[in-house]
Amino acid sequence: MDNDLRELYQDLILDHGKHPRNFRTIVNPTNYALGNNPLCGDKIDLSLIIENGVIKDIAFQGEGCAISQASSSIMTEMLKGKTVDEAMKIFNAVHDVFTGNASIDDYPLSEDDKDRITALSGVKEFPIRVKCATLPWQTMKKSITSI
Repeated sequence: MDNDLRELYQDLILDHGKHPRNFRTIVNPTNYALGNNPLCGDKIDLSLIIENGVIKDIAFQGEGCAISQASSSIMTEMLKGKTVDEAMKIFNAVHDVFTGNASIDDYPLSEDDKDRITALSGVKEFPIRVKCATLPWQTMKKSITSI
């Protein structure tokens, strides 16, 4: 990845970390899960409204490092309006790309989704930070598979 692109991705992560989107509570969610990474103190309280298999709304509250907050924010933007099946496909892509087990190009995702995942995927260079970036995604998976 060239330096200009890396800088653009870092700016995206910093922006989402400082100004998280969908950072709020949903009253009466249909799905809910708590995520916690006790090793670094990241916590996420994730709530969703799923109707007819579509994520109509998704929001989070929590605290933690800029990476976990940015990943939570980016995730909520990506998943709002998607089906649960699409969300699980994106989860698989995120997991595999963040852990270095696959390339983003291995997944049939929109270019926008690929760009967002790629922006966060730099964490794979810092194995201890992978859990920070994947915590919201693991929490989302827990919330929709506990239906």
